Amino acid sequence: MIALIQRVSCAHVAIDDCVVGAIGAGLLALVAVQPADGESQTKNLLDRILGYRVFADENGKMNHSLRDTGGGLLLVSQFTLAADTRSGRRPSFSLVAKPEQGRRWFERMLSLARATHPKVESGRFGAFMQVHLVNDGPVSFWLENS
Repeated sequence: MIALIQRVSCAHVAIDDCVVGAIGAGLLALVAVQPADGESQTKNLLDRILGYRVFADENGKMNHSLRDTGGGLLLVSQFTLAADTRSGRRPSFSLVAKPEQGRRWFERMLSLARATHPKVESGRFGAFMQVHLVNDGPVSFWLENS
């Protein structure tokens, strides 16, 4: 499982010009599911997203996590993060979970996030979405289960 997290001042996701999820300050997490992923990978990655220290403390150092700040979390499925781009000029999606598996584990992550964090929004799995964000920094990190 892979996530690209971005610290944002605000972010929203729209489908057909209709906003389906929006947050103020917090994290936008683009998430991709891979074939070997399951419950433990889902829980582990969510724990890392919520606990990753990307927010400044009183000295300006990145020492606070989303859990610490209580900021918003916007989860968006993005299977293209798991594309194999090592050769050629066209991505291969052989490293991406099938849609049924991707949906299952993305929705499980969303459910766990909503049960443990006060402000969670999301896009819609499999939909063509427009993601709007103001990256705060810019600050972006690639998280991957080992």
